[in-house]
Amino acid sequence: MFLGVDGGGTKTAYALIDIAGRIRARHVGPSVSHLSEGFARATELLIGGIGTTLAKAACAPANVTFAFVGLPSYGEDSATTPAMDAMPSSLLDATRYRCGNDTVCSWAGSLGCKNGISVIAGTGSIAYGQYAGREARAGGWGEIIGDEGSAYWIAREGLNLFSRMSDGRTQRGPLYELVRARFGISIDLDLCARIYGESGSVRSVFAQFAVLVHEAAKAGDTQAAAIFERAARELVDCVAAVRRSLSIPSGTSIPVSHSGGVFNGAALTCDAFRSALEHANLGFEYRSPLYSPEFGAALYAAQLAGQPLDDTALNTLREQCSAA
Repeated sequence: MFLGVDGGGTKTAYALIDIAGRIRARHVGPSVSHLSEGFARATELLIGGIGTTLAKAACAPANVTFAFVGLPSYGEDSATTPAMDAMPSSLLDATRYRCGNDTVCSWAGSLGCKNGISVIAGTGSIAYGQYAGREARAGGWGEIIGDEGSAYWIAREGLNLFSRMSDGRTQRGPLYELVRARFGISIDLDLCARIYGESGSVRSVFAQFAVLVHEAAKAGDTQAAAIFERAARELVDCVAAVRRSLSIPSGTSIPVSHSGGVFNGAALTCDAFRSALEHANLGFEYRSPLYSPEFGAALYAAQLAGQPLDDTALNTLREQCSAA
């Protein structure tokens, strides 16, 4: 029995699978980010989510062979790493789980724990890859320093575009009226109160503005569409940086995939990302994601336990994921 936990900026997904690739339980709960919730509350939410998942499968914690717990911001503050490593310890045997950054879940799920690079673009953004036993990451610096190509970044760029449309610094496109209608404003500057107010300052709430930018792009707003093209190039820059850090030999093709809300159901983002990969001309092979990140975490748990799922089990898991 292998448990995977994919902790994100807005939600946490849990999956329990067995060695035959059968899904024994799934669960989705709130974010377990200690940055937004504090360690005590984040730990409580994580333990609750794991407990709910195991209860659905009538599985005792002692029956979990191994678990991988992907946590947002893991490895980004050395002082907090021991505390993050201890978060699942009140429920799981410390010798049978490992914590890591949630981007590992993206890589493990999208590429099935194989050599390659994966980008996660949700509230934040980061690229991570493994090759020949080496691992590397790029991006993931947070919304103030970076997180280019993330939902937060797209939202910020979209808000800036709205301000320029309002001022007359650029031509007004569909985004302008979409924002006014969605926020119910007749005076454009009233948007400031919505964004800088209490709810707008919440990182995950702010990032949801990216949906409006996407709607505008689909409605024919070329300036909004250009934001997604820039986002894709920024994400590919991270992929290229990971490739260099992994010391992948020149001329070697490497699989690249993705996960995260920016990509989910958004053909515009996927197409822009694939196009940017091709234009990079660095030997990237685009791959559609095989599994969602929580199942990637469970597969990685099996690998860490020295019991990777065989091809038959992997096919069983893919079939069940597709059916779900």
